[in-house]
Amino acid sequence: MKLKRQIIMVLCSVLGICTVQGQSRDLKLSKEFIQQNLNDAALQIKVLANATPNGKFPKTFENNKEIFSSSSWWCSGFYPGTLWYLYEGTQDQELLKNVEEKLPNLEKEKYNKGTHDLGFMLFCSFGNGLRLTGDSAKYKDVLVTGAASLASRFNERTKTIRSWDHKPWHYPVIIDNMMNLEFLTQVSKMTGNKKYYDLAIKHAETTLKNHFRKDYSSYHVIDYDVNSGKVIGKKTHQGAYDESAWSRGQGWALYGYTMMYRETNKKEFLNQARHIAKYILNHPNMPQDLIPYWDFDKDKIDQSSKMYAKKDLRDVSAATLYASALLELAQYTKGKESALYLSNAETMLTNLSKESYKAVYGTNGGYLLKHSVGALPLNSEIDVPLTYADYYYVEALVRYKRLLDGEPMIKEIAK
Repeated sequence: MKLKRQIIMVLCSVLGICTVQGQSRDLKLSKEFIQQNLNDAALQIKVLANATPNGKFPKTFENNKEIFSSSSWWCSGFYPGTLWYLYEGTQDQELLKNVEEKLPNLEKEKYNKGTHDLGFMLFCSFGNGLRLTGDSAKYKDVLVTGAASLASRFNERTKTIRSWDHKPWHYPVIIDNMMNLEFLTQVSKMTGNKKYYDLAIKHAETTLKNHFRKDYSSYHVIDYDVNSGKVIGKKTHQGAYDESAWSRGQGWALYGYTMMYRETNKKEFLNQARHIAKYILNHPNMPQDLIPYWDFDKDKIDQSSKMYAKKDLRDVSAATLYASALLELAQYTKGKESALYLSNAETMLTNLSKESYKAVYGTNGGYLLKHSVGALPLNSEIDVPLTYADYYYVEALVRYKRLLDGEPMIKEIAK
């Protein structure tokens, strides 16, 4: 039986066919296309590596100037994570050296109990390091300690992990927080501590109940009363307005519930991911090239608003999330639905890899992709490269490469 499976995997690799839930799926992107983009990205990120000071982490490139952050910035783990993925995809030893030199500057964040973003910061970096090297002595303690720090932000009344500690919010939970749950579920599997797994499920279930509208679009911020646990506000912070569908927020939701289905096998999470995917892919404001505008409701912005002149900006970071998530969602669905997710992810990857969005070598400060939007209402990171856009783009390329190679598309750190 094992030999038969190995033969099938070899044939899949040679013929460019993957098996999804026991079905054959033609892969439209070639090995050459995927590998070329991984190789290009490896060269480009070395430009960024050479520009990045010791103890600092890439943030963006704006007005022809590199902007870096400290390790405590929520994006600090994406650059090391991108290096890990590119090392995986190219076996370039220089990238391995770069990431191993950078990680010690990030390790202290395992004690940081003041942020919900430890999944981004530690799981994307140290998690990928453990997965690729198997070096538990070097990476496991960071992850276990960091998971405990993240779990300290969970509140039994709200049944959620608190996002921010600052006013005017009472107990805010943002849709982005779904992305940090994989950190908890994987550490739970690594350690046998079911507490983290249970917290992740509670947060996902509460978010499913409170964060979504009837059309399955997501609010950005839900504010809770910390004493009663009741919802007291449904707001946005980075979207066009409170009732709008901020594009990257929909990506956090799609990716988050797809991943939580994989981690828990709970059908309600899979169904939610499918509904979110349908909302995104069928939205009338989705451009033909499937690289979304920064907010799906950008046409409803008042002409007197300062945002109006820039309402048509694309957000590449949202597209990279969609592509990676749809590749995974295709693995858990069947027939035409699965093929639809795969095909749309392929279209996104194809277009992201064109010069319209992919930077020419040596430009763009060494970032891989152009044209992301951080927070337009806050006039922050407008039409610039962003480190997490690069991370999820490379993740999607690596995931697709695994399919071409007849390997499992998802490779977990938990053994």
